[in-house]
Amino acid sequence: MKILPTDLFLIIDVQNDFCPGGALAVQGGNEVIPVINQLSEHFDDVALTQDWHPVGHSSFASAHPGKSPFEMIELSYGQQNLWPDHCVQGTFGAALHMGLETDKAAITIRKGFHPGIDSYSAFFENDQETPTGLMGYVHDRGFKRIFMAGLATDYCVGFSALDASQLDLDVVVIQDACRAINMGGSLEAIYEQFEAQGVVLKNSKDILG
Repeated sequence: MKILPTDLFLIIDVQNDFCPGGALAVQGGNEVIPVINQLSEHFDDVALTQDWHPVGHSSFASAHPGKSPFEMIELSYGQQNLWPDHCVQGTFGAALHMGLETDKAAITIRKGFHPGIDSYSAFFENDQETPTGLMGYVHDRGFKRIFMAGLATDYCVGFSALDASQLDLDVVVIQDACRAINMGGSLEAIYEQFEAQGVVLKNSKDILG
């Protein structure tokens, strides 16, 4: 699969809290790092995202007395899954994994920093109205196709891919450079949405040859 000058490689949330030992660890999350590092070498343009929550964020179960992680509640913008406290601003858990090569990244988008709105997508907060600023960067740089990798397939990678598709970008999710939470059938559900919206699934070998 030929990489074009109008392609962007977007690395999503490869942070300590999403890797083994972290507060919201994705099984095998650290396994994506060598694959992502190899892929990065082949792209001229790379961007990163970080989950970046303030203390007491509304998506934390700890912010809702009597509630537990992974329960669903209703917030002003709709249903919200509650999570363990994770990726709190300035903490080790919020830092990008030290094994991740970041030198080629021209921009890092931090998301989820509004206290009352969670953000899975790299493009919009969960209210589907508040932009992160990534689309402005994509537009100004003239990118047409986004290759995505990172954590987790069924949440932040998946929501980013669907939003990018709705913004008329071509989207490729690199499966072996992602890992999923897969809670309550969430992985199967996101794959069904990928198919419906034309999000392409590839493996790193399709790009690296």
